[in-house]
Amino acid sequence: MAKTAKKSAGASRAKASVATESDPKSALLVLFKDSIKDIYWAEKHLTKALPKMRKAATSPELQEAFETHLEQTQEHVARLEQVFELLETKAQAKKCDAMEGLVQEAESIIEDTEKGTATRDVGLILAAQKVEHYEIATYGGLAQLARTLGHDEIADILAETLEEEKETDELLTGIAENDINYEAAEEDEE
Repeated sequence: MAKTAKKSAGASRAKASVATESDPKSALLVLFKDSIKDIYWAEKHLTKALPKMRKAATSPELQEAFETHLEQTQEHVARLEQVFELLETKAQAKKCDAMEGLVQEAESIIEDTEKGTATRDVGLILAAQKVEHYEIATYGGLAQLARTLGHDEIADILAETLEEEKETDELLTGIAENDINYEAAEEDEE
């Protein structure tokens, strides 16, 4: 009996109408829109940081990964603009303190490591993966929240970006594990 009650409660949640500013879900919708503005700022900020990270990287494979992710990030910005349209809201950025801090950390790594070293590349990968993990958490949460609010099309858009962020994280792990970490370890031994 309890199972049936849980199923019907879940079914009614799944059939929830799209939330609007005038319904009881409005506080949640406002939070959702605010979070979209936050990640929009973060992605736009990242489009400025990635070229610097690419330039600072030594490994051609890492440089290419940063270049590819820059192109993806530009697409992420465009997708977020599509989300704003679907929400019938002007595309507007709200400063993301988390991304600002993560980018500052990447800049510090560039300043604190020697140019042309695998050690710098290791630091850049660490910094980039912190960014990816932030984005993965954000897009995962926002996609689920969009579904909760009845915005399935928006959820699908956010889920697409989420998958790309996960792929980038895996790529960076592969680059680190296959070469760069070992090269950096050898630099220390010299």
